[in-house]
Amino acid sequence: MTDDSIQLEFQTNAENGHVGSHLVSETDRVRVWYLEIKPTERLPVHRHQLDYFWTALSAGKARSYFDDGTVSERDYVLGDTQHFSFEKGESMMHDLANIGDTVLKFTTVEFKNSANSPLPL
Repeated sequence: MTDDSIQLEFQTNAENGHVGSHLVSETDRVRVWYLEIKPTERLPVHRHQLDYFWTALSAGKARSYFDDGTVSERDYVLGDTQHFSFEKGESMMHDLANIGDTVLKFTTVEFKNSANSPLPL
């Protein structure tokens, strides 16, 4: 992915609330996502503005480009979990590319009663 194409994706996906591969459950309180990315594949740029957490369901390696210009590479192990919280008006945008040789799998749970409203899907 080139710098120009990722910058364009940040612009065109500014309201993309699809934070996983598949929305597997939604209630008035939560959205539960399943994410599966094969080697060399990626989840497009998307926006997080709800409080959420993810848990790794497999081990692997990924790279993310963020809206603040940072690039991060990370090794995941089964069970890794990270929580995020956003104040009113705050958000984070990024993509997720599998740069390893295993299938990356995650569950992400968003809390709809956060300071920000859910993005439409």
